[in-house]
Amino acid sequence: MSEILPFPPDIPDFDLLSRVGRGGFGEVWMARNRATGHLRAIKVIPLQKEGRVDPAGREITSLTRLEANVGQKHDNLLDIHHVGRTDKHLFYVMELADDAAGGRPDDPATYQPATLEQRLAAGSLSPDECWQLTEQLLAGLNALHEAGMVHRDVKPANCLFVDDTLKLADFGLLTESHGAVSRIGTETYMPPDGRMDTRADVYAAGLVIYEMLTGLPAARFPTLASRAETIRADRQMAVLNSLALAACQRDPDQRPKDADVMAWLREDLLHEVQRTWFHSPAVRVIILGTILMVLALIVSKLLDRAPIVPDKTPLAPAETEANSIAVSFITTPFEAEILVDGQVLRKPDGSPYLTPDTVPNLPPGEHDVLFRRQGSPDLPAGRIDFDVTREVEASWPEE
Repeated sequence: MSEILPFPPDIPDFDLLSRVGRGGFGEVWMARNRATGHLRAIKVIPLQKEGRVDPAGREITSLTRLEANVGQKHDNLLDIHHVGRTDKHLFYVMELADDAAGGRPDDPATYQPATLEQRLAAGSLSPDECWQLTEQLLAGLNALHEAGMVHRDVKPANCLFVDDTLKLADFGLLTESHGAVSRIGTETYMPPDGRMDTRADVYAAGLVIYEMLTGLPAARFPTLASRAETIRADRQMAVLNSLALAACQRDPDQRPKDADVMAWLREDLLHEVQRTWFHSPAVRVIILGTILMVLALIVSKLLDRAPIVPDKTPLAPAETEANSIAVSFITTPFEAEILVDGQVLRKPDGSPYLTPDTVPNLPPGEHDVLFRRQGSPDLPAGRIDFDVTREVEASWPEE
């Protein structure tokens, strides 16, 4: 990481107003153009540090690749206006992100860049926001993948908002897509295999989607905790959860190969969920009930009498719900059935819960837990006290 500069460096044509961030080898400053008065962000990287010559070399190489391969501005990639060099520093001038407090920045003394990390500090996002930001993230990432490049540091802190649009930023680790193992980047968002191809960015994007859905840190993936029922009940969020699970498969060959395939998978999952949702018995009952209610209102209007209003008295909760517990079940690999006391746990529609998932309305106390996956021997997790353990993890031995 870069050392904190004791005073603003001298950058041609700009006055550096306040330090707003650090990344890679450099620092990011809010700056004002002396000629136009426009505010910009400028990243400054020392050319020499601790005896090493030109630590900015990697950054220059990455920026050269970006300019040569992407070629034109993209709505979801942070725009770089100019790259320059002084005797002591490499610098590049970028779009300035929105103010985290809201709107465009206007006060250097209080300005903080609006990032997805900052937005997630307040918790999970709404279904519509998750959906739109996923689309924008994948669009920006796809622009890099189509050009044969890998970002290598996809995370909420590198997702900035400009005019409330998400833009992928910080291209200091950009490289050509390859299958070589590398541990450069942010450890939490690196895939377990360490192969730095487009599937590595897909893995990181899946974790970012998970954070938007749950408000939980990436290290908690794939636990849904208290968000399980909310995510399961909303079609968009259920689709994005499935997308995150597909993107974060430990086996890289099981992940979408790039951001474009990931975007197509999102649409395919949505169509499948919509088809299943519309044809489910529960939804048909809801639709039929709505139709009958509307007909009752129409008839009552025609008869000029008080409308018939359905009884809205809530059903009494099931006896098991009074002291019920929600427990998360996680296996490696995913998609295992969950058996508690010899019984397969099933959803209201009769389909089995598959790992990873958070199952509601489980009875407290000690229970025998076992996982079952096609093609593998049963995997006992032992006797688990749900009053103490709310997350059960198990792994099949690698073949």
